[in-house]
Parts: sequence; structure tokens; C-alpha cells
Amino acid sequence: MTKKQDIRRQMVIAFHEIPGIGWHAIQKAVHHEFWNKRSWSIEDLLAIGLHRGQAKAAAERYAERPWILTEDPSEAVAAVNAIALTPYDTEYPKILREIAQPPWVLYARGRLELLQRPAIAVVGTRVPTAYGRQSATTLAQELSSAGLTVVSGLAKGVDSKAHEAALYGAGGTIAVLPTPIDKCYPTENLSLFHKIAEHGLLVSETPIGTPLHPGQFPQRNRIIAALSVGTVIVEGATKSGSLITAQHAMDMSRELFAIPGPNTSPKSEGPNTLIKRGEAKLISCVEDIIDELNWLPEALKAYKEADAANKSEQELNKPELTPEESKLIAFLRDQPLSINELHELSAFPFGHLNALLLNLCIKRKIELQPGSIYIAL
Repeated sequence: MTKKQDIRRQMVIAFHEIPGIGWHAIQKAVHHEFWNKRSWSIEDLLAIGLHRGQAKAAAERYAERPWILTEDPSEAVAAVNAIALTPYDTEYPKILREIAQPPWVLYARGRLELLQRPAIAVVGTRVPTAYGRQSATTLAQELSSAGLTVVSGLAKGVDSKAHEAALYGAGGTIAVLPTPIDKCYPTENLSLFHKIAEHGLLVSETPIGTPLHPGQFPQRNRIIAALSVGTVIVEGATKSGSLITAQHAMDMSRELFAIPGPNTSPKSEGPNTLIKRGEAKLISCVEDIIDELNWLPEALKAYKEADAANKSEQELNKPELTPEESKLIAFLRDQPLSINELHELSAFPFGHLNALLLNLCIKRKIELQPGSIYIAL
């Protein structure tokens, strides 16, 4: 990454984390190459098109610490073993670049490689019937076994069943959160939340510290559709969140599928209506999806070969530990410790310590447990 890209992405992250500043305001800052300014005033921000309230918020937040000096990743993001991705990062998902107004910042925690794989969204009602639960479970398991990543929203009901069924398959699962990356909603899914953080991937567009509000749910649904080459509606009423995700998929010209249900069931109104209107293709199994997306078999074959090659290479080149990493692991072998305790024991600068801990998690040498406690594996 060049110095210009590094400063530009820091500016984007800084603006994204200011309450009240949205997509268009950041676009204006990028268009005017605002990252080139070493210092600025409210008048400078007004001149590029920000509203006075936005300009005041930015000036107040970074009055003592200009955005070009902010740490990357921020301490709060690194503390939960996550990273912030911008369109200037190579890990930023290619599929998001295809949509109108792709997220300026996406927070991610877990297996980043899942963002580059072909994915199918599986969404539906929070209160499914037995038929809906079985349909979601079977389909998600088939998709993951075939190498397709299953995307959903960690909600109760269909979403949870899809994540659970796909988590340990070849394709894995991505949970898109309405909350910041360090919060689980609903709280009853906390155990699943931690399993996905370890074996799958959590993503969120919401900055850490943002309180939950209703507008974050349609935003979450938009990202679910955007990360997926196709979306499957299992069960849902005609005005449910899953139908909002369906609308997003259609707006993005992505494939839309639906599992039909009994005409007598209110839960089947949504998918049945989509099929009746010709907006969604009727499916009953993973083969129906693969038949429709005829480029998938070749793509999945390439990913399977790449995965096999990567595993062989990893076995031959197991990551060596630096002296500093070995020192941290020695502390953690004695007992689980928080980042503050590790900071006191090691005397490493806080930002450098965050980077070391993130690398050790990626190398699968340590693990972040609930309560922000690290343990040695």
C-alpha cells in the first residue's frame, strides 16, 4: 500500500466514524482529495459541501488529533480482534465494488478469505415453521458442502438455522450484523456469535460505540444482498425484513430465489408472492441454484484447488514466531490475560501490541475469549 493510499484510507475511516457523516459526505471529501490537507477548519469542510452540523462534528472530534495521525486499526477495533476494510484495501470484497454506494468502511472479524468466495444469502422470518427451519437447515448445509459461503443476518429463526448448518462446511458462513462488530444482537445468539467469529466471519458497517437503532437493520439487509451472488428467501411475510433483502438483491441485479411453501401458511406469503410475480426463481435444493448460475461449478472447482494448495503450503511453511510474539505466548501459557495486563507485562506500545495479538490470532496461536481475554492455544 502506498503512502497516499494509507493516508486516504485513514481519512475515510475517520470520517466514517463521525456520527452524522454519511456516504455522500465522505465521497465529497474523497473527490476533493481532502487527505492532502495537513490542517483544516470548519470553513474548509463547508467548502467541500458538508453541512454545518457535519463540519462542526468533524472539527470537534479531531481538533486535538488530526485524522492523519489516527492509529490504524483503531484501538477499539483491534481490541476485539477485528479490522477495518476500505475500498483501498486488497481484502475489500470485489463483489461490493459492483454496487452503487459500496460501504466506505466494513469492519470484519474472523476468516477474511470468505469475502472473496462465491456466496449465497439465506434469509427468512424470525419465527419460522418446522418446514421453514428444516428448509433453511438443509439448503444451507448443501450450499456450504458445495463450497458456497452462506450469508445471513444472525437474526433469530431462519438466519440462525442457516448459520449453524453452514458454519463447519467447506463454504463456511458470514454473519452481517446490524450492531457494531463487538456487539451481538439478539443476545440469545451470543454463543453462535462467538462460534462464527472463530470459524466463520462477522462483518458490520456500523462503527464501534454506535447505539442500536432501527435504521441499521435495512442497512444490514443491503450488505447481505450485496455480498451474495444470489439471495434465497425461505419464509417471510410480504412486509418482512427478508423481503427488504429481496428488494435490495433485485435493485443490484442479483439473482433471487425462493423456496415455496403451503398457500395456507402466512409465513409463505413472501416467497410465494415473489415466485408468482416472476421476481424469484423457485428452488428446492442447491442444484437448482447451481443450474441457474452456470458459471459456479468452474469457480468452485478453482477455489477447491486453491484451498488444497494453500493447505499444503501452510503445512510446509508453518508461520514462525517473532521473539516478541513468543514472549506474549509465554505470558499466556501461564494464565489467560487481558490486553491491559499484557501491556503491563510486556511494556510493548499499545498500538504495536494490538498488531502482535492480531497476528497471533491469525496464526491460530492465541484466541480472544468473551470478556476480551486472550488464551494460548
